This record gives sequence, structure tokens and C-alpha cells, in this order.
Amino acid sequence: MTEFWSALLNTFTGALSEANALTAWEGIAVILAAAYLLLAMKGSIWCWFAAFASTAIYTALFWKVSLLMESVLNVYYMAMAIYGFQQWSKGKRDDTGGVISWSLNRHLKIIAVTAAISLLMGYLMANHTSASFPYLDAATTCYAVMTTYLVAKKVLENWLYWVVIDLVSIYLYLQKGLMLTSLLFILYVGMAIGGYFLWRSTMREQDLATVS
Repeated sequence: MTEFWSALLNTFTGALSEANALTAWEGIAVILAAAYLLLAMKGSIWCWFAAFASTAIYTALFWKVSLLMESVLNVYYMAMAIYGFQQWSKGKRDDTGGVISWSLNRHLKIIAVTAAISLLMGYLMANHTSASFPYLDAATTCYAVMTTYLVAKKVLENWLYWVVIDLVSIYLYLQKGLMLTSLLFILYVGMAIGGYFLWRSTMREQDLATVS
């Protein structure tokens, strides 16, 4: 009987230790992710360094809690952090790195194509993997992949996509007990709205400078 309670206690303390470790790493990732967004809002190239470190941590965290596509997404984010750094560096060197806007028609085509891909991915995940919330997981992943590319290209409307993606992501993370990340994404919604107006103001300043 004593051995049973000893084994039970060891199991409990081991699980608690693992949970504390996950929470600690999640906290670090949250701080780096918030730093990324703040720097991105200001157009600072240093945002990509924070993005790379944050997504490296999240890649492991999401795999641990079986959000498989979210984990794969963060591998992509790591690659895009490198690509974004290169694009913004190039823009500064040749003076072509300003904020741009795409037409509504172009965005509607992007939304339709991304929706089709996310439905296909969701179906495959639902039938061939152990992923939780496969369709929502796939949708947030596919749209985030596309939107991260828009950030690297400095397309103004990327912030509007992030508002919707972040709202859906909050639900996913709450369901998985990632409370710090859920709070981060609530903050992200407000910051994405702020980022849109900040970049729109920057684009208007660019247009005025071009005219003058």
C-alpha cells in the first residue's frame, strides 16, 4: 500500500514539475511574441529576431499539447522570420520597403483559395491524425501562413486578417489550457487593430512624401 501511494505521489509531482516547466517556457514565448508585435507595429527590423526565438519555443509547446498544425505553423514562422528580416533589410537598402495596400478583389481571391486549402487540410487532419479541433486548427494555420507573408511584404491589410485569426486562436488555446497564450492573443487583437491604423498612417505619410 505504501508503494502505491509513493508511486502515485511521484507521478503527481512529476506531472506538476512538467506543467511548471511548460508554463515557464510559455511565459518566455509570450514575452518574445509580444515584443515581436510591438516592434512590427513600429516597423522595426528587430521584430524578426524576437519572432524567431518565440516561434522556436512555441513549435515544441504546441507539439506537446497535440495542436499539430500549430506546431508546424511555427516552424514556418521561423523560416518567415528569416525571410522577413531579409525583405525588410532589402527594402531599407534600396528604399522600396514602404507599406503597401492590395485591392479588395485581390484579397477576396486570397480568402477563397486559403479557405479551400484549409478545408482540405482540416479533412485530412480529422481523418488521419490525432489533432484536436482539426478544422479550426487548419484554418488558423493556413490563414496565418498567408498573412505572415503579407507582413513580410508590408501589406497594410495583414492586420485585419490577424484580428480574425487571433480571435479564433483564443478559443483554441483556452480549450487546451494555454492560459498565458490566450491572454497574449487577447492583447494581440487590440494590438492588431492598433497596428492597422499605425501602418495606414505611415502609408499616408509615404504618399504625401511622394507627392511633394
